[in-house]
Amino acid sequence: MKKIEAVIRKSRFEDVKEALNEAGIEWFSYWDITGLGKSTEDQVVRGQIFKSNYIQRRMLSIVVRDVNLEKTVNAILKSARTGEMGDGKIFVYDIEETYRIRTGESGPGALYNKENSVNL
Repeated sequence: MKKIEAVIRKSRFEDVKEALNEAGIEWFSYWDITGLGKSTEDQVVRGQIFKSNYIQRRMLSIVVRDVNLEKTVNAILKSARTGEMGDGKIFVYDIEETYRIRTGESGPGALYNKENSVNL
């Protein structure tokens, strides 16, 4: 099993969400984050333009079976890319174990409902 963390532009979130759904990834966590980077963004506040190196992003956290890793990463890469600096990053980690709290089930089968899962 793998954990994928992706930092993407907030403006690309709906496209990424749709691409993940098409790839069969129907559940993930996300939250808004602010990062500090070398690149700057113009922000308009009360009609004035300010340069900001605080960049608004969205962090996605997805745990997948190994067999789904490549298609999940590719879905994010294709849907989040604008070709401009600041498109984001993807990080992949090994997951040692997963447990479903409700049933106590462990392993890859604990990730999703078995009746809805294609790739156990």
